[in-house]
Formats: sequence, C-alpha cells, structure tokens
Amino acid sequence: MKFNKIKIIIVVVLSTLPGFSQDILTKKDALKITLENNFGIKIANNNLEVAKNNTSIYNTGFLPTVAVSSGANYRRDNQTINRQDGTSISIDGAVTKSYNASLNLNYTIFDGLGRKYNYQQLKETYNLTELQAKETIENTYLQLFTAYFQIARLSENKKNLNEALSISKQRLQRAKYQYEYGQSTKLDLLNAEVDVNNDSITSINAHQLLSSAKRGLNIILGVEKEVSYTVETKVDFIEIMNFKDLNKKVLVNNSLLKQNKKNIAISEFNIKVNKANYLPSLGLNTSYGWNKSENPATSFLAGSTANGLNAGLSLSWNVFDGGSTKTRVANSKIALENQQILLEQQKVTIENNLKNTWQNYQNQLFILKAQEKNVLTTQNNFERSKERYKLGQITSVEFRQAQINLINSKTASNNAKFDAKLIELQLLQLSGDILNISF
Repeated sequence: MKFNKIKIIIVVVLSTLPGFSQDILTKKDALKITLENNFGIKIANNNLEVAKNNTSIYNTGFLPTVAVSSGANYRRDNQTINRQDGTSISIDGAVTKSYNASLNLNYTIFDGLGRKYNYQQLKETYNLTELQAKETIENTYLQLFTAYFQIARLSENKKNLNEALSISKQRLQRAKYQYEYGQSTKLDLLNAEVDVNNDSITSINAHQLLSSAKRGLNIILGVEKEVSYTVETKVDFIEIMNFKDLNKKVLVNNSLLKQNKKNIAISEFNIKVNKANYLPSLGLNTSYGWNKSENPATSFLAGSTANGLNAGLSLSWNVFDGGSTKTRVANSKIALENQQILLEQQKVTIENNLKNTWQNYQNQLFILKAQEKNVLTTQNNFERSKERYKLGQITSVEFRQAQINLINSKTASNNAKFDAKLIELQLLQLSGDILNISF
C-alpha cells in the first residue's frame, strides 16, 4: 500500500542525518579553545593588564619630575630716554632680544606617607583584579561545561530516540506484511504508521535542539564552528570530600569571599591615605638655567649672559582645611565597616548555598542509581514484550507502551546523570577547585 509523501520525506531525512562525518570536540579541546578565544576572558585579561600598569613605579609618585623649558623674545619699539643731566636720546626701531633655557627637577621628599599607602592600595587593587579575572574564568568554566554537557545530554537522548524510531519502523514493516497476508487488521497498520510519524517528528525536534545547543556553545568558545561536530558523552564523577571539609575549603578558597577580603584591605589603606593629609609635606626643587639678552642703545647694558644652578626646599602643612580631611577619614571608616558587614553576609549566603547544593548533589546521585535500575527493568520488560508481540500474545498498544517506558527510563537516567555532573561542577566552583579539573 502507498504511504503519504510527507511521511516518506521525514523518514528519508532522518535516515541520512547520521551519515555525515563528524569531528569530535573533546572537553580538553573545548577548554583550550575557550581560554584562547572567549570574549569575557579576553576582557578580564585586559583589565588585569591595566591593574598591572597601575602598580608600576611610574604611577606611585615616588619618582621625581623633570621638565625642560626654553624661550625667545623679540621686541622692537620707539624709545626716548631722559637722563638726569637733562640730555635725552631717541631711537626709532630699538630692538631688544632675550633667550632662556632651563632644566627643572622637583621631588617630594615626604608627603605624610600618602604615597606609600597609595602604592600598597594599588597592589591590593591588582590582587583584587586577579581574583576578579579568576572568577570570570571560573564562571566561564561553568558556562562551558554546562553547555557542553547539555549537548552530550541531547546527543544521548537523540540516540535513544533514533533507536526508538528504528524499532517503530521495524514494527511498521511487520504490520504491513501482516496486513497484506491478512494476519492483522488495518487498525494495527495505522497505529504503527502514527507511531513512526510521531517518533520521526520527535527525532527531528531533538536534532534541532541539539544544533541550537551547539551554536550556543560556539558563543562560549568564541569561534564560528560548524554544528556537525560531536562531543564526549562519558561522565566521570569526582570523589568529593565530606561536607565538613568542603565547607572549610569554601571559606578559604571561594573567589567571592577572597575578593571581599581584598576590598577590606583596600578600604583600610584608603583610611591611611586620607589620614596622611594631616601631616606636612616636604619637597625639593632644583633647576639649572641659562639666560641671554641683547639690549638697544637706550639700555644701560648692551647685553648679558647668565647661567647657574638653583635649589630649594619647600615645607607645607595644611593645619586646617575646613574639615574636609576629617570627613573623608570618617567616610572611609564607614566604607570599611560596610565591607566587613558584606563579608559576613557573603559567608552566610555562600554557606547556605553550599548546604543546598550539597544536599541536592546527594539526592541527585541517589536518583541516578535508581534511574539506572529502572533502565535495566524496563529494558528487560521491553525485550519480553518484543518476543510476546512477535508471537501475537500482546497487542501493538501494549508493545508500544513497553517501548515508551523504555525510552522514558533511558531519558530520565540520562538526565539524572548530567544533572548530577552539573551540580558537582557547582560544588567545585564554590570550593574554588573548578579550575583544577583535569581531562
């Protein structure tokens, strides 16, 4: 009997999809590509370079400033000179010329230790930027493997759906022969056709979801890559320490907590920087200069040339600045207190998050073991139902139900496996160990 053209097209498309040659994108390769090309990591590295430049000695104020200046003046005017003896002289177009050049050096000898504390603050800022870059990389790791394992999940589910489609096709072929030889009703054949079409549509949708997930991974990788590649679907779980030891590790290594501790250190130095304004400052200034002038006849001197070294010390002390320094010191102390409060808040939040994630992880491992047992049970039930269906001892509806139960149990087991792995990655991120994953 003839099949509907749309049904035939669906079957043909699905049968050709697995035929393309595919490259394997391993977890190790995906990680390498991401570290080299991810946009967020590139920006974090640039920010780290800026922080490094800020900690250079050229940005500390410890070095003197040196400036060179020079100039030349030309003056032409009409002059009349009246002397004490009553005589006078007049010159039209009297020209006066002068030249100068100097080398100036200025150095702050003491500024109330403000430079020292500011430099230490800059170093702490660099350390903070390092931690921020590390957090960016940690988040990118989690994003990468979340997307990677999602592709692995969809790949495994698609494989199961393709197996189900293959079984449905075999059943349809069998129903066709039985109908042609009068061994079954038209209803069995129609049910088999419907099931093939439904499985075909489900498989096509799964393929579309898989392609979309791969495009999402490409964004994290920072590359344009064809979605024909495959990924590793094997999942290895890491033996994680007990909760008590894990909690200690989180308090020491968690990126957010370490960043907040650096913010506290920066705030402490900020107080010292502001307090430095209470103390006097002492500066050294020196210069070497050269001057030359050429005067007209009306001048007492026809010209002069001078050169020499000048040096001096300057002391300044802002005894009272209207209270602005006092205000800045008071506000910086409040800012330090806020950072300390924020640290305590983050500790409570992260510890609570750790407890929830740990419990979720333990539950997911239990669910995974239960789902694996369900797969064995439904597989055994399906094999028996398949034999009984061949012998005509059960209906096609009963056989289809056994098939659906097997698909659902495999999908649930597959989902449980990858859900557990993703929760494990969250625990590793909380403990600061996610960057130590090896593949």
